Amino acid sequence: MLSKVREAILLLFSITLFVAFTGCGGGDEATKKKSNAEGQESGVENTSGLTDFQLKNGIGPVTEPLKLSEKPDPAKVAKGEALFKEKCETCHKLDEKLVGPAQRDVIERRTPEYIVNMIMNPAEMLEKHPEAKKMLAEYLTPMTYQDVTLDQALDILEYFRSVDPKNK
Repeated sequence: MLSKVREAILLLFSITLFVAFTGCGGGDEATKKKSNAEGQESGVENTSGLTDFQLKNGIGPVTEPLKLSEKPDPAKVAKGEALFKEKCETCHKLDEKLVGPAQRDVIERRTPEYIVNMIMNPAEMLEKHPEAKKMLAEYLTPMTYQDVTLDQALDILEYFRSVDPKNK
């Protein structure tokens, strides 16, 4: 019985957060056309107030394209795997949905810049970024801030790159 009460409270809290986050943002700023991955206009108006770069790559410390090697760096992969197990595995698995989405193919779904920005700046992403808001609506649990440095986030990114099916 107590477990069902906790579940109900968690669900109510998650819905409240979702309503609060989706009610924020937008604004009266001039709208822009949303650009797709190739930089072409998609015809969808950008009413979020985010720049084209932020729409594609997220909001956070990464404000320009990352320069990544062709293949993941094995030393960084090892550090990233350890960090993933320590800080992320409670909510994320590689091949199954848990509290959050499966991560093996995240590099195919999101840009490297988006991944690092989401790792480092989840609260603002959930509040302002349309894709992060969609994820919150789907999973009903906000991603928590894990206090990682930029170098650590880049190590986690290298780990994701190493487990991506395209790199096998």
